[in-house]
Amino acid sequence: MTKPVVLIAEELSPATVEALGPDFDVVNVDGTDRPALLKALANADAILVRSATQVDAEAIAAAPKLKVVARAGVGLDNVDIKAATTAGVMVVNAPTSNVVSAAELAIAQMLGLARHIPDANASLKRDEWKRSQFTGAELYEKTVGIVGLGRIGGLVAARLAGFGVELIGYDPYITPARAEQMGVKLASLEEVMKQSDFITIHIPKTPETTGLIGAAQFKIAKPNLRIVNCSRGGIIDEDALYQALSTNQIAGAGLDVFVNEPPKGSPLLSLPNILVTPHLGASTDEAQEKAGISVAKSVRLALAGDLVPDAVNVAGGNIDASVKPGISLIEKLGQVLFGISGGSVSAIEVEVRGEIAAHDVSVLKLAGLKGFFQNAVTEQVSYVNAPLMAEQRGIDVKLTVDAKSDEYRNVTTIKATLADGTSASVSGTVIGPKLHQKIVNINGYDVELGLAEHLVLMVYSDRPGIVAVYGKAFADANINIAAMQIARQQKGGKALSVITVDSPVDAAVLEEVRVAIQADVMKAIDIIG
Repeated sequence: MTKPVVLIAEELSPATVEALGPDFDVVNVDGTDRPALLKALANADAILVRSATQVDAEAIAAAPKLKVVARAGVGLDNVDIKAATTAGVMVVNAPTSNVVSAAELAIAQMLGLARHIPDANASLKRDEWKRSQFTGAELYEKTVGIVGLGRIGGLVAARLAGFGVELIGYDPYITPARAEQMGVKLASLEEVMKQSDFITIHIPKTPETTGLIGAAQFKIAKPNLRIVNCSRGGIIDEDALYQALSTNQIAGAGLDVFVNEPPKGSPLLSLPNILVTPHLGASTDEAQEKAGISVAKSVRLALAGDLVPDAVNVAGGNIDASVKPGISLIEKLGQVLFGISGGSVSAIEVEVRGEIAAHDVSVLKLAGLKGFFQNAVTEQVSYVNAPLMAEQRGIDVKLTVDAKSDEYRNVTTIKATLADGTSASVSGTVIGPKLHQKIVNINGYDVELGLAEHLVLMVYSDRPGIVAVYGKAFADANINIAAMQIARQQKGGKALSVITVDSPVDAAVLEEVRVAIQADVMKAIDIIG
């Protein structure tokens, strides 16, 4: 059996390959060599990159087998997430791999600025001894403003606490109670700019945060302000920063990130009161190893068809252990729903009842959609593009949860409203320590039948002799019946028969049975995965 191909386009730690394990063919390519990259992508199931390889729409189009793009780091500026989503390609990163390294670099930048460490080092190496020229400032009893109190901002706050500083912070998305836990007093951005002796920035770059700190903010700052940015280039307006530094409107700045990287020709590099590093936030041995191992694990999950907590274009997140068995179940139920509905639907609803409703079950909606479209389209279907397929087809999708379940601990149902106004539904549950998957209801008929690879479903007028008719027809076609359930809602009304068989049923055999029993519905459903 051919192993999936994992393309490594940049240098990653040996631990990354080790974490992938022996189940993949690992191929190395120079991601900056565009022709070589595009050629290698033709056979790739996954690609691992850092920041130099551009995984754009062209690269994704060149990779028909591609299922996952893994960025061994945090930023995704080099990955076209929209193109990947449309193609059903999962994009993953390692959002926590560099948090400690980035926090420590921010503090190093502050200390370097405060004590003129780089300039003093360079001076001494020139055989100079100019102690008075490098008189600095202490952090002790200074006010430090933190812009962004997420994971990295929180780590910075924890480490600065030992310096005896007063911490204030700006973050419109954090509660005062959470800030208080960090030892930070929340303030407006204007207050942070006015009161701070040092400022460190830890927010993502978005249209709202680009140029967040510019000329107006520097105008109200203290003249002894030293500002550090180790998050993303462009959050500080570089032209405004140059003016503030060159006129001594503020005392100094430390930059690890720039609008253009490398910042060739930037006038900022000529200033004496700026400390610059070449985007080193994640450049520690520990961070690189953690990033590589993290995305290798994500690749393993993605290629196994599982949801990945660190996927950036899939709504999922961490999945409770009690919810996980339902993912495979609802995906298969989605395939059954497509089989009985014919796929012409205007709305799909996933309903979760029972104990697992106490947890985040949004993943089950994704899995149900993935299953529904599995046999509906010719392109690759994933947790990533299944919601997009529903949106493109004008299908309204919703999830409902209810902690009450009358007959089973947990029941998951996927329902479809058909284009003609009728509906179809299928419900299932997972039973026992071996997690047996069972169908428990189809279109209002109560059944209890184990899910299998091949199902045949028929609806007909309830009368004697029907089982003998289709039993003989399947026997004559050498199709073995593995299990069977018959349900009816009233005596002499319509009956539903669901059988599992060991092999696919030919369309001609189905038609023969349909005619013989005068069936209203006759469906063969083959389940993938």
